[in-house]
Amino acid sequence: MHLRRGGGGPAGEAGGVPPSRQRNALLAADLQDLSLLRRAAPALVAIVVVSLADYFSGQDRYLAPLMVVVPSVAALTLRPRELLAVCFLGLIALLGLSRHDRVGNLADSRFLYGAMVSYVAVTALSAGIAELRMRRAAAFAAVSSVAEAAQRALLRQPEPVVGPLRLAVRYVSAADAGRIGGDLYSVLDTPYGTRLLVGDVRGKGLGAVQTAAVVLGAFREAAYDEESLPAVAGRIEASVHRNVPEGEFTTAMFAAFREPGSVDLLHLGHVPPLRVHADGTGEVVDFPDPWVPLGLGHLVAGRPRPVAVPFGPQDVLVLCTDGVVEARGSRDGEFYPLAERAGPLVRDGWRSLTHLDAAVAGLYADLLAHTGGELGDDALLLLVTRPGPGAAG
Repeated sequence: MHLRRGGGGPAGEAGGVPPSRQRNALLAADLQDLSLLRRAAPALVAIVVVSLADYFSGQDRYLAPLMVVVPSVAALTLRPRELLAVCFLGLIALLGLSRHDRVGNLADSRFLYGAMVSYVAVTALSAGIAELRMRRAAAFAAVSSVAEAAQRALLRQPEPVVGPLRLAVRYVSAADAGRIGGDLYSVLDTPYGTRLLVGDVRGKGLGAVQTAAVVLGAFREAAYDEESLPAVAGRIEASVHRNVPEGEFTTAMFAAFREPGSVDLLHLGHVPPLRVHADGTGEVVDFPDPWVPLGLGHLVAGRPRPVAVPFGPQDVLVLCTDGVVEARGSRDGEFYPLAERAGPLVRDGWRSLTHLDAAVAGLYADLLAHTGGELGDDALLLLVTRPGPGAAG
């Protein structure tokens, strides 16, 4: 299957964010992905603490009015209706403590009346604050979803088969406020063979996405027009120099699959790829003459030189960004040992598309297990195979 020039992946992935992802963004932004009990726990604890403090201080001390802190605490995590329900429990506790303290004479009754009025007023105000908090969270989630949709449209997820290659991708944005970063990738079937780019823009946010757009746009043009990988990189370097602020750069790894049995790699300051054999052994590709990242080419003389690497029908090429190899372990703080862990996990990826998908899923799951379930940076994993004739589909 060939990719058309300018084509993309499925519309649901490239053009927008699935509704489930939008809903999850809202839930995570407002802590609504937690259970009601966990969200109500701070307010319930406040009720218990005030009740115990009043009870054990004796009847000569009246601490029940401290219950007024409950609505304020509840406004941080609960929805308005949930807040009213929890605050009603606090009101019952307030009345019960007043009865325990034998509030009965005229002065005490006035004090109790003032405490109840204050409690109800703060509850109403807290319910309004909770509603405002939820609206702001919804607006933030909407902006995050739009930003993620823009990034997905920019990346144009490739088909699982491009030219002679089979591909499996995992790209995950880090769970930060921006939700967008500068990792990029593209795979194109051109007159000069199937060409691939994996890169990582310095920085995050809209500036990084704009730089990624420049790099990807230039690659999608130059890959069809230039015969050699250094010429493709030179075209992109010129575009970056013209359109990206000075000092910004993008690490990149280019690959060209032209002849069976080998792949040409061009290294521009990026994470070196890993070549995994069918027996599970893996080796990091060595580059004797690595080049500077895109955007810094004007600082050095000459041109980068590609390296030809053997790549057989039972090999799997693992490409990634620094969000993978620099992911720290939750227990020991060590970087993720991709070269040690990837071999057994991806060695069967060459057998079929199903095996390749399972391989990238297993590798990503192992990465999450290493970090304790969260990533501190954007992470891209791209697995590539070039099966021989008669391989399983």
